[in-house]
Amino acid sequence: MHNHEPAGYRCPFCDLSAEQEAEVVYRDERVFAIIAPRWWPRNAGHLLIIPVAHHENLYDLPAADGHAIFDVTQLLARAMRAAYDCAGVSTRQHNEPAGNQDVWHFHQHLFPRYPGDDLYGTLPEPDWLPVERRRAYAERLRAALD
Repeated sequence: MHNHEPAGYRCPFCDLSAEQEAEVVYRDERVFAIIAPRWWPRNAGHLLIIPVAHHENLYDLPAADGHAIFDVTQLLARAMRAAYDCAGVSTRQHNEPAGNQDVWHFHQHLFPRYPGDDLYGTLPEPDWLPVERRRAYAERLRAALD
């Protein structure tokens, strides 16, 4: 087994608050995407793309959910390019503690990328952003999807 979720774990993705729902950019029967609450300094508005069903990691993820996540990632990457006027995008996904996973529900990151943004370099840890700022980015992405 490759599972590390502790007994009694309360999943933040399975238990979204009404306040967080305003930050949801996309939702269907298999997948939802939300503006990430923590941002790196030069990559504002990055997304978390998450299966609706609780699966701890890549090893547990059913193929149908994996395909849905990829399809939604592609859709949102195109919207991100239009809404944020970024020069590209990157995806990232973590599994198990050694793989830097810190939430025990599969999720994939989608980052807007800009020349010289140093996302994988020596930048400081990401900051927690206020709800109002996250909602503004969610609105921009929802508009780009329409």
